[in-house]
Amino acid sequence: MLSDVTTPQDLDDRFREALAGLAAAPRRRDPAERVHDGAPLTGAQLLDLFDAQVTSRQLDLAGRWLRSFGEGFYTIGSAGHEGNAAVAAALRPDDPALLHYRSGAFYCLRAAQAAGEVASPGPEGETDAPTPEAAPVSPEAEPARPEAEETPPAAGTPAEAEAGAEAGTGGEAADGTADDPAAGRDGAAGRADAYAGAARDVLRGMVASAREPIAGGRHKVFGRADLAIVPTTSTIASHLPRAVGAGLALERLRRRDPAGRRAGADPLGDVGQPPRSPWPPDAIVVCSFGDASVNHASATAAFNTAGWYDHTGLRIPVLFVCEDNGLGISVRSPKGWVEATLRSKPGIRYFSADGTDPVQAYEAAVEAAGWVRRHRRPAVLHLSTVRLMGHAGADAEAAYRSSGEIAADLDRDPLLATARLLVAAGVATADELLARYDERGWQVRRIAEEVLGEPKLASAAEVVAETAPRRPARVARAVVDAATRAGGPGAAARADVFGGRLPEAAGPLTLAQSINAALADGMLDHPGMVVFGEDVAARGGVYGVTKGLRDRYGAARVFDTLLDETSILGLGLGAGLAGLLPVPEIQYLAYLHNAEDQLRGEAATMRFFSSGAFRNPMVVRVPGLAYQEGFGGHFHNDNSLAVLRDVPGLVIAVPARPDDAAAMVRTCLASAAVDGSVCVLVEPIALYHTRDLYTEGDGEWLADYVGPGAWAAGHAPVGRARVYGVGSAEDVTIVTFGNGVPMSLRAAATLADEGIGSRVVDLRWIAPLPVADIVREASVTGRVLVVDETRRSGGVGEGVLAALVDGGFVGAARRVASVDSFVPLGPAAREVLVTEDAITQGARTLLAR
Repeated sequence: MLSDVTTPQDLDDRFREALAGLAAAPRRRDPAERVHDGAPLTGAQLLDLFDAQVTSRQLDLAGRWLRSFGEGFYTIGSAGHEGNAAVAAALRPDDPALLHYRSGAFYCLRAAQAAGEVASPGPEGETDAPTPEAAPVSPEAEPARPEAEETPPAAGTPAEAEAGAEAGTGGEAADGTADDPAAGRDGAAGRADAYAGAARDVLRGMVASAREPIAGGRHKVFGRADLAIVPTTSTIASHLPRAVGAGLALERLRRRDPAGRRAGADPLGDVGQPPRSPWPPDAIVVCSFGDASVNHASATAAFNTAGWYDHTGLRIPVLFVCEDNGLGISVRSPKGWVEATLRSKPGIRYFSADGTDPVQAYEAAVEAAGWVRRHRRPAVLHLSTVRLMGHAGADAEAAYRSSGEIAADLDRDPLLATARLLVAAGVATADELLARYDERGWQVRRIAEEVLGEPKLASAAEVVAETAPRRPARVARAVVDAATRAGGPGAAARADVFGGRLPEAAGPLTLAQSINAALADGMLDHPGMVVFGEDVAARGGVYGVTKGLRDRYGAARVFDTLLDETSILGLGLGAGLAGLLPVPEIQYLAYLHNAEDQLRGEAATMRFFSSGAFRNPMVVRVPGLAYQEGFGGHFHNDNSLAVLRDVPGLVIAVPARPDDAAAMVRTCLASAAVDGSVCVLVEPIALYHTRDLYTEGDGEWLADYVGPGAWAAGHAPVGRARVYGVGSAEDVTIVTFGNGVPMSLRAAATLADEGIGSRVVDLRWIAPLPVADIVREASVTGRVLVVDETRRSGGVGEGVLAALVDGGFVGAARRVASVDSFVPLGPAAREVLVTEDAITQGARTLLAR
């Protein structure tokens, strides 16, 4: 008696029992024929889908087997969702895909496509070439069925297995067939080789093998650069805004470069060269997600952005694929809710199909993908699916589902549906399909045994190696090269961009003016650089920082967006992935908190999850911090940087002076282009238009914009501070940043009148902190006052003090910081923010110890 709980053994038994009850068709059908009149699939194509689905199913069973003895670390499977193989079959292997975590069959089919073993559709959905016939396995070849506790037979030494099972490595293929070039790599043997390679990828992820080809053992994800599959996190729907951004960037690049020239794996590697997409000009972006995800704010943002741009006439070729199994772990999607939600999205074409029916799913996927490719407009494909074996290995479905519901889903098993159709059409017999199923099961189990012995990440250095590589010499070289171009072959174009009045000849500039000039120079040197955000184009930004950029570079490179921070960052993430250098603006720091996960969960993790195979270079500009007199309250005077400091690998820059600001903009752009860095440039609003430092009219906070000839000398490396000496500069070291810099300099001047010499250290970079500079300058005086305009709890000062302790500083230290409070409106703000009086008093107290 079979149980009413879909355990791995139960699912396996039910499939076998159902296959055994299938009657053979009256006649055998040529695999080149359609499976039935009017069907879009031939028998050979359906066998391809079956093989991908079987591989995915066997991977799920292997995942549970590995977990049963503590060697598998991931059990969310694809069982019940194997219909997504039909979606892969309807796409081209160079269509970028951002996949839901139940996409095992899609991944396997895409691997076979990329290996040339499965045909890919043409522009209108027809296959480019007939799929090679897959020779049915004879019933006599069927091996004994493995039981859950059995150990598969040995497959030679680990080295032999490694050499033979990897797709394309020569020797013996993982399925045991000879990899004989004279015999070709087509037919069932070739496909088995491609599927074996895909299975090895997935199994390596399950056991956290350091040899896993995309994340290197850091996480189990679906991704591979040569398959155009971009790894995604497990954060629900957080990858959808990126998909929209990639689609928008693809279309813009297609219009700029219709020939679709490619620059290889590093599209921004040649700074100064025209941007080129890593994908063909007519590619479309596909992203998949579950039904519960339609309720997430990130999904809503992505749908809204795609529809908003479509409404304005801009094209975004993105295909959303909703795999609807009716459950979000244990929470049911109300009947009809998902369809009503997806149908109601303006500007997004709706397609639907039964995702457990391979013919219907393929037909709908071909129609949807073809529509998006032809019209370059967004669409959603809504696939009805089932979920088998629960959400993950520890899920007890009986707690929230009846046995009748579980049984009903089992009856809709997509793997069984494909098998039924193959047998009914006379393409294969039940025995032949069972033999394929068992052969693949033994193959997957054997590979699972092999990957168990592979090395794991064994040190912190290995884990973080690809999080955010820093190559300061190359970044500095990029700045020098930019200066050479701007002062040499690009001099005429630069003069034209600035209307004949170069910024270095304009006299002393404010912080805002310097940033504006540096952005203009950056756009000239980085043809793929795009500036966008709320009000940045026509208006030039709330504070005029981007004023004139659209007039100089056009609406395709400087454009306004809808008012949604998640979408703005998502556009940047996708644009960077597609080959552009995005510079999005978040209008105020307080607004960034609406979209933090796009930086933390998506931007900063891309290199981590892909071992550097993918990256999303980006420079995010954020007007922020406090001290705007008479304006705003905490919505416009936000002094919280803690959430940014906590993100591994993120570069956080806070320029205080105009000359530093220009240099730091150039550094951030170069770091993004060279290292793929994600940089956040927090620009102190209160200093944007500040002209004076000590007395009204002194102009001490203005600075000349230096020409290209001085860019190298004025380079501001990531993680290096700037030091000011006031008086003897021997008594106290004041470490600060942002608005704290001019306040500390004024306080230092007051202390100098009392005979106290100060060294004022402007951190400039909040992450990574300039630790060496902090420790060195603190050691000179033996007394450190940390001036932190962010809050006392979670503020930057905590990191500075910790760096001093870690660096062995043994002198006296004290901190002045803002109160743990939001910034109130009006004069009350002075009661919670750091003041000059607090700085001078703090220094005196420190010296009195």
